Amino acid sequence: MVTQTSIKKRNRRLLIGLSLGVVAMFGFGFAMVPLYTLMCKTLGLNGKYTNGVVAKADTVDNNRVVTVEFLATKNNGLPWDFYPTVNKVEVHPGENKLMDYYAKNNSNRTMTVQAVPSISPSQATSYVKKTECFCFTQQTFKAGEGREMPVLFHLDANLPKNINTITLSYTMFDTANVGKTVSKPTGRIQ
Repeated sequence: MVTQTSIKKRNRRLLIGLSLGVVAMFGFGFAMVPLYTLMCKTLGLNGKYTNGVVAKADTVDNNRVVTVEFLATKNNGLPWDFYPTVNKVEVHPGENKLMDYYAKNNSNRTMTVQAVPSISPSQATSYVKKTECFCFTQQTFKAGEGREMPVLFHLDANLPKNINTITLSYTMFDTANVGKTVSKPTGRIQ
């Protein structure tokens, strides 16, 4: 026979189990972004950049031109302007190219952000070499502060011949709100 006491004990155990499940899911959801980034960098998936600072290219292939397109996305609710100052450039493999992204903190408080790069097609990832990039470190902006942030890069001269267009995309995250979703791109390709 089932008594009121045994029903209450089962309900209490069920409530504790469900509560622990909710806490575990919340923790897992919060850890997804850094875990995903680490996994992609380690395995070379999703065009995540893994090469760090590199030296200047030795040879330039003047017989070939590759289009490099630039995109920008920002975390939902991030009160910022964030976009590339140009939407695309033509690059000879091996040629150094300098371009800028513009970011402005439209909030009324100091904020620290981090840009996470992504390259597509993923086969081009190991051929895009960045020597200077705002994505290497977190950026702190005062309320209302805006500035251009440089990206100095070149394409390795050994870039496969079938790759004629590369997209370099940055997603800007508020470091205080890493676990939130991403909005649609703000950079336009013309």
